[in-house]
Amino acid sequence: MALNGSEKRPVRVADCSGANADPGEFMLYQAQNGPVDAITGDYLAEINLASNAEAFRAGKHPGYEPTALDGLKLTLPLINEKRIKVVINGGALNPKGLALEVQKICQEKGYDLNVAYVVGDDLMDRIDGILSADKGLVPHLDEVNPNVKLAKNTNDFLGNPNKPIVSANAYLGARAIKKGLDEGADIILCGRVADASPVIGIAQWWHQWSETDFDQLAGALVAGHLIECSAYATGANFSGFEKYPTEELMDIGLPIAEIHANGDCVLTKHPALNGFVTLDTIRCQLVYEIQGDHYLNSDVKADLSKITMKEIGKDRVYVSGVKGLPPPATTKLAVFYKGGYQCECLMSATGTPQSIEKKYDIYELQIKTYLKRNKLIDDFDILDFQRQVFLIGQPEVNPRSQIRGTTQCRIFAQAEKKETLYSLLRAQMYNGMQHYSGAHGSMDFRTALPKEFLAFYPGIIGQDQLEEGVHILEKNATAENLSVKKFSSGHVSVTEPLGRRHTYEPTNPVDLKTFGETAFRPLGDIALARSGDKGANVNIGLFVHTDEEYDWLRSLLTSAKMKDLMGDDWKPEYYVERVEFPGLKAVHFVVYGPLGRGISSTALLDGLGKGFADYIRSRYVDIPVKFLASES
Repeated sequence: MALNGSEKRPVRVADCSGANADPGEFMLYQAQNGPVDAITGDYLAEINLASNAEAFRAGKHPGYEPTALDGLKLTLPLINEKRIKVVINGGALNPKGLALEVQKICQEKGYDLNVAYVVGDDLMDRIDGILSADKGLVPHLDEVNPNVKLAKNTNDFLGNPNKPIVSANAYLGARAIKKGLDEGADIILCGRVADASPVIGIAQWWHQWSETDFDQLAGALVAGHLIECSAYATGANFSGFEKYPTEELMDIGLPIAEIHANGDCVLTKHPALNGFVTLDTIRCQLVYEIQGDHYLNSDVKADLSKITMKEIGKDRVYVSGVKGLPPPATTKLAVFYKGGYQCECLMSATGTPQSIEKKYDIYELQIKTYLKRNKLIDDFDILDFQRQVFLIGQPEVNPRSQIRGTTQCRIFAQAEKKETLYSLLRAQMYNGMQHYSGAHGSMDFRTALPKEFLAFYPGIIGQDQLEEGVHILEKNATAENLSVKKFSSGHVSVTEPLGRRHTYEPTNPVDLKTFGETAFRPLGDIALARSGDKGANVNIGLFVHTDEEYDWLRSLLTSAKMKDLMGDDWKPEYYVERVEFPGLKAVHFVVYGPLGRGISSTALLDGLGKGFADYIRSRYVDIPVKFLASES
């Protein structure tokens, strides 16, 4: 849809953070290197809130993310001068506290800025009632699919005094943000809003969309998803990095979304900053951490099945074709609880591949025999010897140094009781002088000693159970004299059932023999990809560059082929969903189960699932020679 004369120009929204580690100067860079109307930032991963929750309640942590405050301190002069709107979720557990800190600076410096904070996501004071014994556990996010098998102990924390809940936050939408902007707020500090909600709220306020302008809201949801991960849209975490000079990957500038009145957007960046915005970087980000062809938010459901992208200039990619649908009546409820204790340690072995495998056979048998003899092995929730097919490192043949002929075996264990894990240490000590030839390790027992870990339960809660709103501080408000204007954002009025996610095999598959002569090469020689974690699951999207390559890719990549490519990592209890994005020449998969109970407690070394795409791209397949010639 073309813009007409009565429609407002696109709103220019700049991202300043994709995680709490992103430093404050990124916000400053976005404000000073070119025109922007608004700045958003995503400072929260699923573990942030929980890891700081107890320290915050004990008065040992401010509750908000310090890097968010750093950015505001640096940027407030320009925010005030250029009248830039700011909406970030750096308020974390304490958005009011962050708002008061910002208000204090504004008062001291004389900045004419209205500061607000969003309320309603933190349900810790209500969670016992929500999860009361008579009501039971709220549904798990993946329970809608009967094919998905939840990880061991997923549901056992309810009513368990040894596994207390430490945080419970609902994922809020954009309604409170838009309400705050409508009421004159300049800076809005949020807690656990959905990652793209700040962008949706700004675009909805700027263009004054109604809550049922679903196509436009869905377009803004996609725009928010594309810029929410910091430099991931401008060259970072990019599987096509090898074609670019190393210098271009240093000090990467963060992305900007120009969101049109119809919901279409252009992805770009400030020309003065490093990095690059291409069709490939934006496709990579689009397929990152999604759950198929429908992307959910509390305000809208985005149908991505017909999404298209095209480059319209240097560092400019136009995104369109997103269809909007009513949101579900529910939203995600992130519950973290003390899951017990875990430890890990590394043992090393040097030698030929055959001898190393035998050495680790001896080591694993010694440990398990001791634990079985003492009737302790069943007390472990996880006891994982990551060796052989999980071997960390591959010894060279005729190595030129000892380290190049050495491998490591990672032992990962979890149990409800600390004492159980100490028995693993005792087992190692018992066999300490009966070790395999040349046994050695890091001699660092800090990771081998039991430590508490947090487990994650992604539940579903009705949006009508939330009390979402925004509080705008009066200009004279202080912590001692809290004077605020309170606004409720109400509840979503039009919804549709959540439903099962789509999954299907190749549409009109092409006989692979028709593509001609092939070479047995890594899939990454022809396809780019990105992967990431979604709770217990890992997603991956792979794409190519021509229509013929896409016919080959989608015909090759069946669900069975993905299982085959996973090799020994595939387990029968996992489940795969598959969809296609023809407008992106992409095939997308969700693999349910590999991360167990999520990043905070998974046994996998790649707990965020980011390396999964590079692993799949490293797997060898029969690639048509003509495609390889065009790539080179």
